[in-house]
Amino acid sequence: MSRANIRDVAARAGVAVKTVSRVMNGHPYVSAELKARVEKAMAELDYRPSVAARILSGAKSGQVALIYDNHSPYYMFQIQKGCWEVCHDNGIRLLAQPVDVADPAVGDQVRGLVRETHVDGIILSSPVTDCESVLRALEGMDVPFVRISPGTNHALTSSVFMDDAQAADDMTTHLINAGHRRIGFIKGHTNHMASDDRLFGYRRALDRVGIPFEPSLVVDGEFDFDSGVAGARMLLDSAERPTAIFASNDDMAAGVLAVAHDRGINVPAELSVAGFDDTTLARTVWPPLTTIRQPMADLARTATQILIAGGDITHKRLPHDLVERASVAPPKRN
Repeated sequence: MSRANIRDVAARAGVAVKTVSRVMNGHPYVSAELKARVEKAMAELDYRPSVAARILSGAKSGQVALIYDNHSPYYMFQIQKGCWEVCHDNGIRLLAQPVDVADPAVGDQVRGLVRETHVDGIILSSPVTDCESVLRALEGMDVPFVRISPGTNHALTSSVFMDDAQAADDMTTHLINAGHRRIGFIKGHTNHMASDDRLFGYRRALDRVGIPFEPSLVVDGEFDFDSGVAGARMLLDSAERPTAIFASNDDMAAGVLAVAHDRGINVPAELSVAGFDDTTLARTVWPPLTTIRQPMADLARTATQILIAGGDITHKRLPHDLVERASVAPPKRN
């Protein structure tokens, strides 16, 4: 069965295509009776307008919004770059809007953004992608949206993601295979579902080879350089310090390197350091970071392509890679 289009809705409601377009856009000069007929027809046909359909019908603004709340500028640069490339190729303007998911009014803020800019669709980046108040706001506005790396309600909308747990498992296994048994872990921000997934992968890798999990080897972070510094100090101040530290992103891993350098700890001879994401930072710090390459730009490109194309709900998993550089070596023998 083919997917209903705007003309099918117009025929079912007995109105012009232009009237359906006005209802979709929240036009003020549409009677309540016509609005009800169109909405009833849309519900009966399970019609969800794609961004392309809105633009072709002359609806809205020819622009989409990327909504994000992320502490890593390197990560967000790649996400914005991926979204922009697809928008540019399709003649669509991209708006990038930061929000604070901890703000109780964030749902109203997103609702206001949609009403003020009349965007044709939205891309949500983590952790906004799992923010309940934002999801509720968008569900009630008949605006298509796609989520990047959601951790909850996977069936709700189209999404693109990678397997964070397996990626963290792969990195932890890499450190184990290098000979490390005391591996510190700096967890990501609590607002990000990926933080729990990466911790799960770390623990799973330890468990598989019979290395007991030690809670004292896990410290909280916030996906930024400063929390990496704080986490490294806690781990390296312990009576029996780890021989390797795996940070949940490259920004925090860079903080670990800074503390090691400040204390005269040789990396990787005395301490191995691993990151996650493979941002440009991973290649510019010294030594260059062994890290997980998350396909950030590809995740954003794919999300934007799905949004513009419309159609049925789609879920796509993209692959990750473990990138070996100079920050990991076998532990020093006493």
